[in-house]
Amino acid sequence: MTMPVQPVGRDAVVAAVLAAAAELFSEKGPTATSVRDIAARSGVNHGLVYRHFGTKEELVAAVLDHLTDDVAAKADSGAGEETLIASLERHWRVVARAILDGYPVGRLQRRFPYVARLVDRARPHHPDDFAARLAAGNAAALELGWRLFEPFLRSATGISDVPSFRLREAIDSAVAGILEPDKEG
Repeated sequence: MTMPVQPVGRDAVVAAVLAAAAELFSEKGPTATSVRDIAARSGVNHGLVYRHFGTKEELVAAVLDHLTDDVAAKADSGAGEETLIASLERHWRVVARAILDGYPVGRLQRRFPYVARLVDRARPHHPDDFAARLAAGNAAALELGWRLFEPFLRSATGISDVPSFRLREAIDSAVAGILEPDKEG
């Protein structure tokens, strides 16, 4: 294994630590990832991780916001669908692992642009703000569930042989039905 290039300067150290922590949290979750693991992967001394992020919980919060910003930037830039989906899936894996590890993700993550876009999409099609927000939550839960548990869900429901593109179309249609129930399909 080759050693990572040592980042120099605050911005480079922070970027390297966030990238390494995001990868490791996605792979094995925050609890199973030590600060020393993150430091080794990012090529910095573990003391710098504490210096720039404080506690592990604060690092988890920074990673969640970092991944959220990455998804938003890709969506805003018109990045390809595969690139955007890969970023979303990594973010959702970290969210799921952090929740399962007992981290208060809803408090730690400060920005939710993806869900805000779902709420904005739902508002014209629902009678009030609560209904639009609930629809966005339901749509996000549907997406998150399929992204994280697809192999299990395919097997459990007996649709293992359905092509991925067909399943994706069906899920997208279900999400649209939740967000925009008054639209004719």
